[in-house]
Amino acid sequence: MHLPVRSVDRQVWREDSAGRGRRTIAEETAVALTYNGGTYAVMMATPQDLEDFAVGFSLNEGIVQSPQDIASLDIVALDDGIELRMWLSPARAELINERRRQIAGPTGCGLCGIDSIAEAVRPPAIVAKGGRFSQREVMTAMQGIAPLQQINIETRAVHAAAFWAPSRGIVSLREDVGRHNALDKLCGALTLAQVSAGEGMVLLTSRVSVEMVQKTAALGAAVIVAVSAPTALAVRMAEAAGITLIGIARADGFEVFTHPERIVADVSAREMDNVA
Repeated sequence: MHLPVRSVDRQVWREDSAGRGRRTIAEETAVALTYNGGTYAVMMATPQDLEDFAVGFSLNEGIVQSPQDIASLDIVALDDGIELRMWLSPARAELINERRRQIAGPTGCGLCGIDSIAEAVRPPAIVAKGGRFSQREVMTAMQGIAPLQQINIETRAVHAAAFWAPSRGIVSLREDVGRHNALDKLCGALTLAQVSAGEGMVLLTSRVSVEMVQKTAALGAAVIVAVSAPTALAVRMAEAAGITLIGIARADGFEVFTHPERIVADVSAREMDNVA
C-alpha cells in the first residue's frame, strides 16, 4: 500500500547532546502515466489524489481535451511504484500514437524528457479578462494555505497549489513533493468538479517557472500568486498570456510582475468590477 507519509527513526542533535525519536516524512513514489498500453511519462510524486493527477497531467500535456476523452482510468499499485493506466477514446488514441514518447521526470524538473526546445517554450493559452482583486484579498488568500496543508504540517516537505475564489475562499488545494505535480493535481480536481478558474486566483507555495505559467494558462486562471520569485521567462510568458503574475507574497506584502491592473486598493475591488 502506498501512503503519502511515513514515520521513520532519526537521531536529533540539540546543542551539545543527541537524542532519538521519530519523524513523519513525505513519501516519494514513481508514478507511471500510461495511455492505451504505452508509457508516456514517469514522474516522482506523492501517492495521493492520483485521479486528479492523471486528469490534470493529461489536460496540461494536451493528450486530452476533457476528462471525457479518458474512457477508463485504473490506479494500479505495483511493487516499486504506481501505474495510472488510462485508455483513451478512439480519436485521442490516434493522436497519442503519433506523439508518444517516454519522459523520466524527477521531482525538481517539469521539463525533463521534452524532445524539442519549441515544445518547452510553447506559447501559452491566452486567458480571459478575469476579475480584479484587492490587496487584502491576495494576502488573505495566501495566508489561508498553510492551515490546509495537511501533509506539509506533518512533514514540512511538500508543495501546495490552491485555487481561491471571491466569496468562497480556497475552493481546492492539492499537495505533492513536486510543485508541477501539485498544480497538475489542482487542475484535475477543478476540472472534475467543473469549477471555472477564470474568476479566481491560483496560489503556489513555490517559485514560478515557465511551465507553471503554461499550466495555469491552460486552466484558464488569470492570476498566479506565489510565495517565491518568478523566473524571467515565466514573467515573459505570463505577460504574453495575459496573466497577472504575483510573487514574493509574504505576510507584509507582495510584488506584481505582469498585468497589475487586476490588483486594486482594498476598498474598491468588487465595486469597480460591478461598475465595469
